[in-house]
Amino acid sequence: MLTQEQNRLVTRTGPGTPGGALMRRYWHPIALAEELAAGAPMPIKILGEELVLFRDERGRLGLLGLYCSHRCADLSYGRIEDGGLRCLYHGWLYDVSGRCLEQPAEPPESRYRDEIRHLAYPLIERGGLIFAFLGDGEPPLLPSYEFLGATPEHRFLQRTFMECNYLQALEGDLDPAHLSYLHRSLRRGPPGRKEARTVPGSRRASASFLNADRQPRLASERTDFGVRNYAVRAAGDGNIHLRINNFILPNKVANVGVEGRVGAGCTVHWRVPVDDESHMRFDIFFNRAGPIARERYEKEFAEEVVDHRHRRNKRNRYLQDRELMRTTNFTGMGNCYAAHDAFAAESPGPIHDRSREHLGASDACIVAARRRLLSAIAAVQAGRDPPHVIRDAAQDDMSDIVVVSEVIPANADPKDLWKARRQKPQAVE
Repeated sequence: MLTQEQNRLVTRTGPGTPGGALMRRYWHPIALAEELAAGAPMPIKILGEELVLFRDERGRLGLLGLYCSHRCADLSYGRIEDGGLRCLYHGWLYDVSGRCLEQPAEPPESRYRDEIRHLAYPLIERGGLIFAFLGDGEPPLLPSYEFLGATPEHRFLQRTFMECNYLQALEGDLDPAHLSYLHRSLRRGPPGRKEARTVPGSRRASASFLNADRQPRLASERTDFGVRNYAVRAAGDGNIHLRINNFILPNKVANVGVEGRVGAGCTVHWRVPVDDESHMRFDIFFNRAGPIARERYEKEFAEEVVDHRHRRNKRNRYLQDRELMRTTNFTGMGNCYAAHDAFAAESPGPIHDRSREHLGASDACIVAARRRLLSAIAAVQAGRDPPHVIRDAAQDDMSDIVVVSEVIPANADPKDLWKARRQKPQAVE
């Protein structure tokens, strides 16, 4: 468990907080690039800051403070024209860097506009996402993650709003033990899509190992990017089923994605705080071995997500059906894993009090991630960059971030396996 003070450190991310200072050392996705296709400014809240995202007439991206520097009208209602974003109230015009270009109601000789520096943050568009840096000083490099350099046919993106602190959802992404319970199917007969995917090194589906061995042996190790986690389950015939996921500082997890082919790809859940009691889950499904199954993902999310929010939520008790719970799946909440995860993350409340927990051996990966977060916050408090802040292009090698789900001999070294599965990043678009 954490003390209440430690819990505050890792869950509070607003301006002026130690956790917020950590978050502001990194780039974060804030929107899907396609969301700005219509041209309207987009109000957005990130790390407790109210902002507006827009493209000017030349296609340049801007992220400004939401409220006009003049009389605080909401700029998301503004007009995109004349090289920037114009406030509807008195016509003040801002460019993407926050410079005030015009103040039409001021005297012609006035240079007051030159004194105005509206809040503005730098942006990068890459991999179908728009990233923002909300810190001070020179931004670091946006790491060259392989999935960001992939062409569109190899990735699928989804953004979903969640009603809880980012960390309790992220900890669910890291947790190998819950896979044997929360997502378990009770069906008899032909397996569903996810249950049918075979694990490399065997003819069995992943779910069969998760159901047969519900006590995974866990281990974690610190890395330059965060924490690498190992989960081992019995596979019979002198073999083991090995899964490896990665906690990537400060707020994302790279996990098993496309199964059935060795080294096919991964799924990344990137948890971006909106404020302390809500966050956005950015899902990046990546398949390096072939085109992503776009229609499948689109159908699944169309059924489960409406206007970037889960159809199953706390207000309707996640549409839990006790008959389905008896006959179909463990939760009775449908077949969408993201909805199951939403229940597990949101039901403890907006900010989970970790001082009330009773952790066991099955929580080793979560403990390792918390320790890494606390040490990263301490580094920032001491005036140092935390881990995984990349400022030198020579250090921008993300090939150690490897996900694994394979059946291997019980005497094999898991470290040898992930090293053999390394992939050098593709060229960035």
